[in-house]
Amino acid sequence: MSQASSFNKGRREFLRVSALAGGGLLLGFSIPVKRGFAADGATQSFAPNAFLRITPDGTVTVISNKSEMGQGIYTGLAMLIAEELDVDWNSIRVEPAPAAEVYKHPQFGSQSTGGSTSIISEYDRYRQAAATAQAMLIAAAAQRWQAPAGECHTKASQVLHDASGRRATFGELASAAASMAPPKDVALKSPDQFRLLGRSQKRLDAPAKVTGEAKFGLDVSVPGMRTAVIARPPTFGARLKGFDDNEAKKIKGVYEVIAIRAGVAVVADSFWAAKRGRDALRIEWDEGPNANLSTSMLHDKYTRLTEQPGREAHRQGDVDTAFKAAATVVEAVYELPFLAHACMEPLNCVADVRSDRVRIWNSTQSQGQDQQVAAELTGLPPEAVEIHTTFLGGGFGRRSSSDFAAEAVELSKRTNQPIKVVWTREDDTRGGYYRPLNLARLRGGLDHDGQPIAWMHRLVGASILQAEGHWDPDRDIQAVDPTSVEGAGDIPYMIPNQAIDYHPVYDGIRIHWWRSVGNSVNGFVVESFIDELAAAAGEDPFEFRRKLLRNSPRELGVLELAADKAGWGTPLPSGRALGIAVHRFGDSYAAQVAEVSVSDDGTPRVHRVVCAVDCGMALDPDNIRAQMESGIVYGLSAALFGEITLKNGRVEQGNFHNYRVLRINEMPEMETHILESGEALGGIGEVGTPPIAPAVTNALYALTGKRIRRLPITATQLTNV
Repeated sequence: MSQASSFNKGRREFLRVSALAGGGLLLGFSIPVKRGFAADGATQSFAPNAFLRITPDGTVTVISNKSEMGQGIYTGLAMLIAEELDVDWNSIRVEPAPAAEVYKHPQFGSQSTGGSTSIISEYDRYRQAAATAQAMLIAAAAQRWQAPAGECHTKASQVLHDASGRRATFGELASAAASMAPPKDVALKSPDQFRLLGRSQKRLDAPAKVTGEAKFGLDVSVPGMRTAVIARPPTFGARLKGFDDNEAKKIKGVYEVIAIRAGVAVVADSFWAAKRGRDALRIEWDEGPNANLSTSMLHDKYTRLTEQPGREAHRQGDVDTAFKAAATVVEAVYELPFLAHACMEPLNCVADVRSDRVRIWNSTQSQGQDQQVAAELTGLPPEAVEIHTTFLGGGFGRRSSSDFAAEAVELSKRTNQPIKVVWTREDDTRGGYYRPLNLARLRGGLDHDGQPIAWMHRLVGASILQAEGHWDPDRDIQAVDPTSVEGAGDIPYMIPNQAIDYHPVYDGIRIHWWRSVGNSVNGFVVESFIDELAAAAGEDPFEFRRKLLRNSPRELGVLELAADKAGWGTPLPSGRALGIAVHRFGDSYAAQVAEVSVSDDGTPRVHRVVCAVDCGMALDPDNIRAQMESGIVYGLSAALFGEITLKNGRVEQGNFHNYRVLRINEMPEMETHILESGEALGGIGEVGTPPIAPAVTNALYALTGKRIRRLPITATQLTNV
């Protein structure tokens, strides 16, 4: 399952070792050093700190090439290093990596964080770096003691020679270890030898966040910096015609008003002055082709497309013949809205553009892309662009875009000073990026025994790959966007005749990756319709799924575990019901059971969620539970409240008062049960999101007899037939 074959292939070629000033061990790789990255006294022809640094005081610093946005990756990567190096956990530290070739994601080809792949992509690479350092420390100790290296071993940040009773700390050996030749090959521990992996550790990022020492993007301040707030187009595709800035310039603290590609920027000595200046602008826009766009128009367009064949995503058997033979045919249309990312920390970026370099401080998921964009805007080579990554106050895919970094770079270049661009929450909610609006039409056929024999699923929605420029549907006439059909084109249920097709649409709305991407849509649709087929067959929804998953052991495993822990089939308090759903994301599998009630006015309430997850190896059980709870809350917020609507080309929502998220008093009780299957390592950041909406709506059907086919769930849907 190695995700680091490209690293291993050239590890001996690129690995270099150098000494810190004052003594220390640094493991680096052959990449150009950018100004500000190298430690004093380090060899200047190599990056001194690719993944691991050991200083004479015994501190082990892990360099994280992944962004920490609350998902615990600083702790996860440190555990990989600490496991192989035998580090005392209290002596380990983490710092963010600069932007450099060596930190590229081995699958994505660019330095980035996303797709629930952080640990998967680095599982071998970080362990190899640590095992190499361990071997060099042992070699240094063996040389010092004139003892065979094979008689030495490591424990708790020390090298020990049991025969003589001698021991030395990693800090004491670091300088000498730097002169050792790296071994050609190192052996990695097998899972049965793990002492840290598989056991939860204290989060390394937690203390700084508790004390307030943690630095997020909004906390960044550099000498000479000014703040910019941008007046953005009111509709998607609008163009600036002209503006009057006389009143804006009267605001105390406002220095400049500049038209840039994103709109009209007000540069001031503070955020508040810049915002007041923006509010005072008088701007004339050409609102463009989407000036009259509305959600209802898109709904009508998408509905018409669901009635027509689309591009084939998956086909097996003879669907037409199976439907003709079916004793019962069930049909349904599902609609899911545009969704915002709703990061708690508003978007921001600081850029300082000079003639020979660019420095960027950013809470970003895409260092490589930010670096490339800055290079293109300034004409400088990418290696002249420094990226300083802060903590991220939420990402969910939104911060994998480089639009806010580009704005800061453009303004710094234009003004010849450091600029912090700050988006208000309304800026991002009304003019950012969204999960696409989707409609889906499904038909299912049951035989006389109530067994499903035919399945048709037609999807209509915008393609993120097309929007990102990675796919051209006009050129690839027969192709589909795999991220749009994931979770729909590969359902695990044993239905012999299937036809899944897809209509890509583009309406000029900015769309982007949203937590679990296409699975967030298709998980709801597929699991809702399976529930409808179970009802049509007169079967229990759990037992119906169970029979259809007998050839899919991992889905079946989490399904049975979740049902068992939730007490499926046992009596509930009056006015409550259970719903169940199961879904896969990548190589991870999750099932969830939701317990719900409905108030007299039709308001749904989720009291309890029981989750079972199989992500292969459970490297950090507590963090897995935290991530599953996070995904559940995120998906539940969307199911109950999330909706971006358009009227006259404008987004109607603006902030948390009308783009709701779950509040603390609305939180259900949650429990997560981990099923270790021994299969390949899977990601954990997104698999918890897709099952929660269908688990809730299936429970609401069990309670009220009313199907929810459009999200978000409203009281009207539960009080009216």
